Amino acid sequence: MEKDPLSVKLEVDSFDGKIHVEWEPEASVTPMGQLAFFIQFLKVGHRFEHWINDCPLTYKSPNAPQKVDVIGSIMLSILSGHKRYAHIGTIIWDNVNAQLLGMKKIVSDDSARRGLKKIDENEAVEWMQKHLHLCFDPLLTIPWIMDVDVTVKTIYGHQEGAVNGYNPHKKGRPSHTYHSYMMANLKIILEVEVRPGNESQSKHSLPGLMELLNRLPKSCWPEFVRGDCDWGSDRVMSELEDAGCHYLFKIKKHDNVKKAIRDAHCSGGWRMDEIR
Repeated sequence: MEKDPLSVKLEVDSFDGKIHVEWEPEASVTPMGQLAFFIQFLKVGHRFEHWINDCPLTYKSPNAPQKVDVIGSIMLSILSGHKRYAHIGTIIWDNVNAQLLGMKKIVSDDSARRGLKKIDENEAVEWMQKHLHLCFDPLLTIPWIMDVDVTVKTIYGHQEGAVNGYNPHKKGRPSHTYHSYMMANLKIILEVEVRPGNESQSKHSLPGLMELLNRLPKSCWPEFVRGDCDWGSDRVMSELEDAGCHYLFKIKKHDNVKKAIRDAHCSGGWRMDEIR
């Protein structure tokens, strides 16, 4: 059954005022056509203004660009799927979306690069973590499970931290490792750490995991942390037990593990509240 195109104008609230959006089935398609609704979400949820105001970027020159123009240009470039600063030039004439965000203009790639260099790294991490946490904070009050995983990304060319390590996709190629912590129920990424390609083991993820847990109040901790067999090591499990966090990991069936399982089965008296 074919659906008729939406002919009713929808009212969308942007930083430039209310606009009306309607679909034209014969018009050209643009990947940024739905951005007006995302901008409305940013405004209604008070996400964009606070994010910009808290950004640790400051200019002293009166001729410098506005902070909202620099950070907004980078955000629009990322939403457009760009991977390099130079790609900002392809959207520099997009006055529509920039205006809806309350921006005066889209800055050049040089201005965006210089702006990011002016931000202290530690302050930038704290700024982003704070606003990322505000996005999922209300969801942590209900029972949830944290999934921990490491993804290997092959790197071509010369990039910081790209070294040879465990790479199942392209053996011998340099790579980065993405250590991710995710709400399993909703598939929401809580945090991602980018590390060199030779740091794909759970022992390199553990400090980031504990730092994330320590930033959350105990009432917002997951019911348990879940991971593959690489996480089923004595170091990881001992540190989580000391912190009072439950876990569910796979364990490699070494001889000592098999012996421990065999002895436990033979002893009997298992109880569910003893299983972690």
